[in-house]
Amino acid sequence: MKLIVNIVRLLTGLLFIFSGLVKAIDPLGLAYKMQEFFEAWASGGFLKGLMNVLDNYSLPFAIIMITLEVAVGIALLLGWNKKITTWALLLLMLFFTFLTSYVLFSGKIRACGCFGDCIPLTPIQTFSKDILLLFFSFLLFFNRKYIQSLCKPLYSFSLMLVSIGATLFLQWHVLRHLPLVDCLPYKAGNNILELRKMPANAIPDKYDYVFVYEKNGVKKEFPVSALPDSTWQFSERKQKLIEAGKNNIPLINDFSLTAQDGTDSTDSLLNTAADYYLMFIKEAPDNYRKWMPALKNIFLNAASNNKKIYVITAQRDAVVNLFLQNNLPVSQIYTCDATAIKTAARAVPVIYLMKGPVVQHKWSWADFDKIK
Repeated sequence: MKLIVNIVRLLTGLLFIFSGLVKAIDPLGLAYKMQEFFEAWASGGFLKGLMNVLDNYSLPFAIIMITLEVAVGIALLLGWNKKITTWALLLLMLFFTFLTSYVLFSGKIRACGCFGDCIPLTPIQTFSKDILLLFFSFLLFFNRKYIQSLCKPLYSFSLMLVSIGATLFLQWHVLRHLPLVDCLPYKAGNNILELRKMPANAIPDKYDYVFVYEKNGVKKEFPVSALPDSTWQFSERKQKLIEAGKNNIPLINDFSLTAQDGTDSTDSLLNTAADYYLMFIKEAPDNYRKWMPALKNIFLNAASNNKKIYVITAQRDAVVNLFLQNNLPVSQIYTCDATAIKTAARAVPVIYLMKGPVVQHKWSWADFDKIK
C-alpha cells in the first residue's frame, strides 16, 4: 500500500502542477470560463443575485484557483503537512468533479476548461479524469500515513512559498503581456477568414419542423407531411433537434465587424492588401493613462508609414469619447461582439499587425512602446 500511495501521490501532484501551469499562462481564459458558470447558474434561477456579484470577481477567483492548484501539487510532491494537503486535495476534487458533472449532464456549457485552451477536452473526458482523480484523492486522504516527506518542514514550506510566488508572478506577467503560449484561434500565423469557415468535415445538426395551427381556439401540432386543411389557421413553426452534428462550429464563429452605418465590413477589412493594424479595445478602461502616450506614437508612426489602424470595440460610444478626449482619430472604429473580443484580446487593449486576414504579431498595452 505504501508504494501505491506514493505512486498515486506522484501522479496526482504532477497532474495538478501541470493543470495549474497550463491555466496560469492564460488566467483570463479561466476567468471567462467561470463567468460562463455564474451566468448559467444565474439564468437558471440559482442564487441569481450572488451569481451576478461573483461574476464581477471571476478573475481574482481564477488567480486563486490556479495558484491553489499548483500549491497542492507541489505540497503533494514534497509531502508537506499531509493533513492539510490531503484535505485541500479532496475538497478541490469534489469541487472540480461537481463542475465537470454539471458541464456533462446539463449541456449548458460546452467545456470546463480544465486544461485551458491549449488542451481542449470533451465533457466526458474531463468528467472521467476527475472521477479517477477523486478516487486518488480518497485513497491519499485515508492513507496519508504512508505519504513520506522529501525534506524538512522548513525547506518544504520555503519551497511552497517560492512556488506560490512564482505562480502569482507568472499570472501577473501574462495579464500584462499576453499569454506566453498562444493557444487561441487568433494566434500569430492564423488566417482569420479561413477559420471563420465551416470545417471541411463538418456534420450539420439534423432538425425536424413541426407546424402549429389553430382552429376554434384549439392549437395543434402537425408534421410537414400532414398539414391540415384550410379551415385551420397557421400559428407558428417549431424547430426540433433530431440529431446533433459534429465538428460543425468554426474555430472563429462570432467574429463580425460592423461599421457605424451598420454594414458588415469583416471581409472587406480583413482582405486589405497592405499591412495594417487592428486595435482591440472591448471597452474604455480606467488604466488608459498608462498606455495612451505610446498609443499616440503608434498612430503617428502608422500615419507616416501609410499604415491604417482599425479599432474594434464592443462599446463604440465609450471608445469614441476616449479617443476624442485624447485627440485620436475616430473614423475607423468598428463594433464586434464582446465575447469575440475577449477571445481575440487577452488584455485591454491589444494591437495586431495584420497582412490581409493573417495575424503577423500581437502586442498588449504594456508592450505598445515596442511597436515601430
